[in-house]
Amino acid sequence: MGAGIGAGLVAVGAGMGIGRIGGSAAEAIARQPEASGKIQGAVILTAAFIEGVALFGVVVCLLIALA
Repeated sequence: MGAGIGAGLVAVGAGMGIGRIGGSAAEAIARQPEASGKIQGAVILTAAFIEGVALFGVVVCLLIALA
Protein backbone atom coordinates (compact mmCIF):
# COMPACT_ATOMS: atom_id res chain seq x y z
CA MET A 1 0.00 0.00 0.00
CA GLY A 2 2.86 2.36 0.76
CA ALA A 3 4.30 1.88 -2.72
CA GLY A 4 1.01 2.98 -4.28
CA ILE A 5 0.91 6.08 -2.12
CA GLY A 6 4.55 6.79 -3.01
CA ALA A 7 3.87 6.47 -6.73
CA GLY A 8 0.91 8.81 -6.41
CA LEU A 9 2.99 11.37 -4.53
CA VAL A 10 5.69 11.20 -7.21
CA ALA A 11 3.13 11.82 -9.94
CA VAL A 12 1.54 14.74 -8.07
CA GLY A 13 4.94 16.27 -7.33
CA ALA A 14 6.03 16.02 -10.95
CA GLY A 15 2.78 17.57 -12.14
CA MET A 16 3.10 20.45 -9.72
CA GLY A 17 6.73 21.01 -10.69
CA ILE A 18 6.06 21.09 -14.41
CA GLY A 19 3.02 23.32 -13.89
CA ARG A 20 5.09 25.76 -11.87
CA ILE A 21 7.80 25.80 -14.54
CA GLY A 22 5.21 26.47 -17.24
CA GLY A 23 3.64 29.32 -15.31
CA SER A 24 6.98 30.91 -14.55
CA ALA A 25 8.05 30.55 -18.18
CA ALA A 26 4.88 32.22 -19.43
CA GLU A 27 5.45 35.10 -17.03
CA ALA A 28 9.10 35.42 -18.04
CA ILE A 29 8.25 35.43 -21.76
CA ALA A 30 5.59 38.06 -21.13
CA ARG A 31 8.18 40.27 -19.42
CA GLN A 32 10.97 39.69 -21.98
CA PRO A 33 9.64 38.42 -25.31
CA GLU A 34 13.08 38.68 -26.93
CA ALA A 35 14.42 35.97 -24.59
CA SER A 36 11.68 33.46 -25.41
CA GLY A 37 14.03 31.07 -27.23
CA LYS A 38 16.37 30.72 -24.27
CA ILE A 39 13.48 30.42 -21.84
CA GLN A 40 11.78 27.71 -23.88
CA GLY A 41 14.99 25.72 -24.13
CA ALA A 42 15.51 25.88 -20.37
CA VAL A 43 11.89 24.88 -19.75
CA ILE A 44 12.11 21.84 -22.01
CA LEU A 45 15.36 20.70 -20.40
CA THR A 46 14.06 21.18 -16.87
CA ALA A 47 10.78 19.42 -17.65
CA ALA A 48 12.72 16.48 -19.06
CA PHE A 49 14.76 16.26 -15.86
CA ILE A 50 11.60 16.31 -13.75
CA GLU A 51 10.02 13.59 -15.88
CA GLY A 52 13.16 11.47 -15.52
CA VAL A 53 13.15 11.77 -11.75
CA ALA A 54 9.42 11.04 -11.63
CA LEU A 55 9.84 7.94 -13.77
CA PHE A 56 12.66 6.77 -11.50
CA GLY A 57 10.46 7.32 -8.44
CA VAL A 58 7.56 5.36 -9.92
CA VAL A 59 9.85 2.49 -10.91
CA VAL A 60 11.31 2.34 -7.40
CA CYS A 61 7.80 2.28 -5.92
CA LEU A 62 6.79 -0.52 -8.29
CA LEU A 63 9.90 -2.50 -7.40
CA ILE A 64 9.10 -2.11 -3.71
CA ALA A 65 5.53 -3.26 -4.33
CA LEU A 66 6.60 -6.32 -6.29
CA ALA A 67 9.42 -7.37 -3.96
